Amino acid sequence: MAIAAPIFIDQFRYVVELVLLVIALIVQGVALIHAITQRADAFPAIGTLPKGAWIAILAVCLVLTLLGFGVLSIFGLVGIAAGLIYLLDVRVGLRDLTDGKGFW
Repeated sequence: MAIAAPIFIDQFRYVVELVLLVIALIVQGVALIHAITQRADAFPAIGTLPKGAWIAILAVCLVLTLLGFGVLSIFGLVGIAAGLIYLLDVRVGLRDLTDGKGFW
């Protein structure tokens, strides 16, 4: 029984990292698509970085996550943080600026 434990742990770790990678890619992809589809003049109106800066940050993080640095690397964690900050703060501000109108 003790011999089988390391094999199970490796498989479990692989599945957990795969699930985290899929979640990270979804969060970063949705944030990037949303940033691309927004008006450029709305970003300074809510007091945040310009549209180009958000697109650059989210695109670089998405590419670094896709290149295989992994979710648990510093690049993956920064990418998840950037995507969540955009979705939970900037997207909400943009939605409030347009009075909740729009697809997102």
